[in-house]
Amino acid sequence: MSDLIIKPARCLKGEINLPGDKSISHRALLISGLAEGVSLIDGLQDGEDCRSTLRALLSLGVEVKKEGTRVSVDGRGPTGFREVRQGIDCGNSGTTMRLLSGIAAGLPFATRLTGDDSLRNRPMRRVAEPLRQMGAKISAREGDFPPLAITGSPLSGIRYRMPMASAQVKSCLLLAGLLAEGSTTIIEPALSRDHTERMLTYFGVSLKTNTTPKCSATLSESPVKISSPHGGENKGEGDNTISILGGQRLSGRRLKIPGDFSAAAFFLAAAAIVPESEIFIRGVGLNLTRIAFLDILKKMGARISIENQREENGEPIGDIVVKGGGELKGITVSGSLIPNLIDEIPILAVVALFAKGLTEVKDAGELRVKESDRIKAIVTELRKMGAEIEEREDGFLISGPQRLKGAGVGSHFDHRIAMSLAVAGLAAAGETTIKNPECIAISFPDFVPTLFRIIKQ
Repeated sequence: MSDLIIKPARCLKGEINLPGDKSISHRALLISGLAEGVSLIDGLQDGEDCRSTLRALLSLGVEVKKEGTRVSVDGRGPTGFREVRQGIDCGNSGTTMRLLSGIAAGLPFATRLTGDDSLRNRPMRRVAEPLRQMGAKISAREGDFPPLAITGSPLSGIRYRMPMASAQVKSCLLLAGLLAEGSTTIIEPALSRDHTERMLTYFGVSLKTNTTPKCSATLSESPVKISSPHGGENKGEGDNTISILGGQRLSGRRLKIPGDFSAAAFFLAAAAIVPESEIFIRGVGLNLTRIAFLDILKKMGARISIENQREENGEPIGDIVVKGGGELKGITVSGSLIPNLIDEIPILAVVALFAKGLTEVKDAGELRVKESDRIKAIVTELRKMGAEIEEREDGFLISGPQRLKGAGVGSHFDHRIAMSLAVAGLAAAGETTIKNPECIAISFPDFVPTLFRIIKQ
C-alpha cells in the first residue's frame, strides 16, 4: 500500500459495519479446535493476526474450511492434533502465540512457535513461567523471547496469582488448565477481558469465578448493564478468581462473532472530535470488559447512545449512535481500568487533544511491549502534528484543547498507531500523510475505504 493521505473532514455521516471481533475470533478458532464435532463460525475477522491462528490450526491437523468470513472447524479434541515438525509461524500475532502456548504445553509432542521480527522481540515470560510451574518444558531465547520450543508434558493444575491483569496470560493458563490434571485457579488483580471464560462456558465447560470487591480507579458506572457469564454483575474491581477442572470435554457449537469494539473505537473517536458528525455502528460487541473507552468518551462529554442491546453466544452486543458537537473535557485514567482499555489508549491520546483541561494516563506501561512501543510511538507522531504531550514511563499527560496541523507521520508498522493518526488527520489543518499504512490489515483490512465512505468535506 502507498502512503495514506488524510484530508480534514467537515463531518462524518453514515452507517458502519465492522469486522468481527479480533479477540473473540482467535478464541473461536482455538476452542473450536479443542472441541469435539463441527463448529460453524460466522463473521470471523479476516485480518492477518486471525489468519495466523487459522493457519496454526491447519498445521496442527485440524480440518478448517473457510468461505469469506464463514468458517467451519471440524474439532476432534486435543488428541486429534498432530505434531508440526517445521514449527508454527504466528506472524505478528501475540495472541496466537500466547494462547497456543497453553495448548501446546499439554500436547504429547514438541511444538516450536515463532513469528516475525516484531513478535520475536516481545517477551513471553508471563506465560512461560506459570506454564513451567504446571510441568511444561519450555526453552526460549534469554529473557523468554521467541521462538518458544515447547515440549508437551503431563500438566498439573496450579494456583497462580498473576502479577498484573492480562487476558492473554489468563486465557493461556485456562487452556492449559483444560488439558491438565486437577484444578487450575487463576487470580488476577483486576478483571481483564473475559471472552475466553464466556466461550468456554458456551462450549460446555464448567468454570468457577469470584470477584472480591475493593476500591479502584475504574469509572463509576458503565453506559450498559452487562452480567458476567456465571451470574451477577462483574465490574472488575478487585481480585478476580477463575478455576477450571482439567479433562472436561467440549462440544462443537455455532457462533456469530460480534463487531470488534476496538475497531469501533476509532470511529467513535472520530465522530466525537469532528463537529456535526453522526454515525451509526451496527452489531458491536459490548462486553463490559472491553468497553471502558465507551465509558471514558461519555465521561468526557461525547454524545453516545446505545440501541437494540441483545446477547448472542454468551456475548452482549448492540448498536451505537455517536454524534459530534459535544464539549469534551479531560479525564484521568489509571489503575484497574487500564486492562480493559489497553488497545484504545493511542486513540484516547488523539481525543484528549480536543478536550478542555488535563487528560492523564497512568499505569499503562504494558503499551511499551506491544507491536510497537505505543506510548513513544503515539507521542512522537502527534508531536509532528504540533501536539504538546508529556511522555511518561507508564503513560502521558495532555492539556487541551490543542490545534493540530497536517504533517508527514509514520505508523511504526503498528495498526493501532496508523488508525489513530488517520483519525487525528481528520481534525487537523491541512493534509496528513501516513507512511507504511499497510499494517492496518492486521486487524481491519477495510478501515480505509470504510473511513473514506463516511467523510464529508
